[in-house]
Amino acid sequence: MISTQEALNAIFARLKPLPVETVSLRNAVGRVLAEPVTALRDQPPFASSAMDGYAVAAAAPGASFTVIGEAQAGARFDGPVGPGEAVRIFTGAPVPEGATRIVIQEDVTRDGDTIILDENLDAGPYVRPAGGDFRVGTTLDAPTKLTPAHIALLASMNVPQISVHRRAKVALISTGDELVMPGETPSKDQILSSNAHGLEAMLGGQADVRLLPIARDTLESLHAVLDLIEDADLVVTIGGASVGDHDLVAKVAQDAGLDRAFYKVAMRPGKPLMAGTLGTAVLVGLPGNPVSSMVCGRVFLRPALDVLHGLPARAARRRILPLAHDLAANGPREHYMRAKIIEIDGKDHISPFDRQDSSLQTVLASADALAIRPPRDPMRVQGEMIEWIDI
Repeated sequence: MISTQEALNAIFARLKPLPVETVSLRNAVGRVLAEPVTALRDQPPFASSAMDGYAVAAAAPGASFTVIGEAQAGARFDGPVGPGEAVRIFTGAPVPEGATRIVIQEDVTRDGDTIILDENLDAGPYVRPAGGDFRVGTTLDAPTKLTPAHIALLASMNVPQISVHRRAKVALISTGDELVMPGETPSKDQILSSNAHGLEAMLGGQADVRLLPIARDTLESLHAVLDLIEDADLVVTIGGASVGDHDLVAKVAQDAGLDRAFYKVAMRPGKPLMAGTLGTAVLVGLPGNPVSSMVCGRVFLRPALDVLHGLPARAARRRILPLAHDLAANGPREHYMRAKIIEIDGKDHISPFDRQDSSLQTVLASADALAIRPPRDPMRVQGEMIEWIDI
């Protein structure tokens, strides 16, 4: 068996970023920027007011001014502001020529076209300078996974289209005579196929996922389903990767030309896991236990998609928190324990569940973290720091 990191590195070594395409900003969130983007205008493009109030050249408590006009967002006051003059101004409006500050309307008493500044006048100036956020030529670097905030920034840069890496195409294949699809009526010896639906939900926001027909435990059925992967970049088989008489995925994949990188990983849950190259696709064979499949999806598949989409090859980010309770010593495999982040005395702690059997989906559904135990980790006591990843 190899370590989790060795397995992840072997998968990374078989991946490369997908080709680049041009998309509109409306279709860019979650995509990875493939080329740097440069701002085409300043933001703000002019000095603008940060508050509703009055634009003046200078201000002193008790001073009076004559209001000579108005400026609002999208409609500037066209002319200078001189001594003793003020322009009524609203948030976002261009600051008139000659004005150096905005007196907020709460600090003003107005009578007709005359305003008097209050004695408790604050310091101001409530003017956002031109280019105070960014200037023409400011760059958003690549690779960057685009969030809604990035989309708003690019729109302000006046960039309507960008170059991103193509979304990965993922083929999910469940295997086993015991499986039926949700909504069907299982026999007394069958169960519902859940793993593929969970993985589709996990990966679907990042990739174009196709759920292929369930492959039965025959060579013919497995070959037929593998023939349907078409142009997938990542092929994920679920179940059938162990060593039982009916676990045929490895044999069928190798018959189809799989160049296998590894088989078996020293992790819990998820030991019977394999990966390799099948044609132009990378194939990852996940174990069939529901929790094993989902944990391996988090540990291996999501980082694999990041690489396909142009991001650096790296494992899920590990953080640390104190334990909420004692833990017994760990066994010989790295253990990803379903856990809950809870608050004790006002501070976050991580609380691994008592039940960790890989068939218990209710425990996974209640978890918001995976606490990580190194191989042969000794007993840990409450308050000790432990690594974890989000799920």
